[in-house]
Amino acid sequence: MQASSTVFSQIIATLYRSEFSRCAEQFPLERPPRGLSAYDQFLAQIFGQLTCRESLRDIICCLGAKRSLIYHLGFRGRITRTNLAYANHHRDWRVFWAAAQILMRRASRLYQGDQPDPDLPNVAFALDSSIIALSLDLFPWAYYARSRHAAMKLHLMLSLQGNLPAWAALTEADFPDMKVLDQIPAIAGAYYVMDRGYLDFMRLFRLHQAGAFFVVRNRRDVKFRVISSRPVDKGTGLRCDQTISLTSNWSVKSYPQYLRRIVFCDSENQIRLVLLTNHFDVPALTIANLYHNRWQVELFFKWIKQHLRLRSFYGRSDNAVRSQMWSAICAYLMVAIVRKRLKIQKSLNEILQIVSVSIFEQMPLEQLLAPQPLCSDQNTADELSQNLLPLNC
Repeated sequence: MQASSTVFSQIIATLYRSEFSRCAEQFPLERPPRGLSAYDQFLAQIFGQLTCRESLRDIICCLGAKRSLIYHLGFRGRITRTNLAYANHHRDWRVFWAAAQILMRRASRLYQGDQPDPDLPNVAFALDSSIIALSLDLFPWAYYARSRHAAMKLHLMLSLQGNLPAWAALTEADFPDMKVLDQIPAIAGAYYVMDRGYLDFMRLFRLHQAGAFFVVRNRRDVKFRVISSRPVDKGTGLRCDQTISLTSNWSVKSYPQYLRRIVFCDSENQIRLVLLTNHFDVPALTIANLYHNRWQVELFFKWIKQHLRLRSFYGRSDNAVRSQMWSAICAYLMVAIVRKRLKIQKSLNEILQIVSVSIFEQMPLEQLLAPQPLCSDQNTADELSQNLLPLNC
């Protein structure tokens, strides 16, 4: 990476332009905006995410203030508010979805060696969903009957290796969580950790047949019969470790094999967890700790809503909203890839804050994000303080 490259172009370089061109070729636009390519639209979306711009007018204003650097940022077309608005409304959002798939795979390869807890499995995913609130006056097409507001739902499968999204989907707000199990990739030997909203024995049995393992929180209305019990250390919070079989007619047909039932009391949060899994070999405490790590996906949703543009949108159509959401995921993955490649010790939040005010700087990211002490020499600080003239009041 050349030292003269802008900070923005160094971050965008995590996705090759040729890769994005292949994504755009899959979903061509019938009448593209004059002078604005799909890649220029993608750059504008990522620029808005990294600099926390709230509207297309803000993006155009900031880019117009640095016209001499537009080419160095990677833009080649004519960036206007009208062009961007037209592209956001008409260009298929699946172009940005395809770009996110490439970045997910790239980030997964980089972080595959990271393991926060050596006692946990090497490949584990936390599956959950979150509501993205919208204004009913501006987005009437996204009406959510349960809350009588407008909303969309973001489904996410978070890899616990690096806390990175490995799969995501955007649906209507009333889309049932359990139906997502029909869409997620089933990887043999991987663990899928889920809350009780995903408890559907027919779909869980499909994961089991694919060679995957699941850990899901049980519901009270599930009928079962205890086949055998194993001793547990109650000092660790475990209460029971049982092998069970389902007894209701529908559940027996849906999941005809045995399940493992683990009860764990979390004294810190004062909750009692009843977990079901199809893995019988690992210790019961490992299963409980694995479910405890499911909280990482909740923290991810909180993080992206606080630090990326998912509260105000650049367009009012369904296509514009989906394009912006996928662009936000792409921006998150790009920063995470840069952090891993350059071995930066700062958190993603710190990197975003620094990048947002240095986006036009022409200096290496390693230098920009390196630890910078406020004063490198204490003696120099003492000399400066001695040279200050006293103020006579």
